[in-house]
Amino acid sequence: MTLESRKRDVTEHVVGKLKDGEIQLYHEDQPIGKMTLPLPLQLELEPNYHNEENKIIQNYTSTEGKEARYTDCDEGGWC
Repeated sequence: MTLESRKRDVTEHVVGKLKDGEIQLYHEDQPIGKMTLPLPLQLELEPNYHNEENKIIQNYTSTEGKEARYTDCDEGGWC
């Protein structure tokens, strides 16, 4: 089993909330960054999120290949 770094576009799932002169950004109710005001706006994201072509992208790690399993079970499915 190998772990590979992946990314996905979460832009449509990011919510911005204005608080204390900043726009605080959330993905699935988890704080991921903020934009400070006034103009020009500056975008600050947590390390596993970044801005790419006007989209907010999440970087993550997943398993790859036929041997990828959630548990250490034998081929018959017994654990």
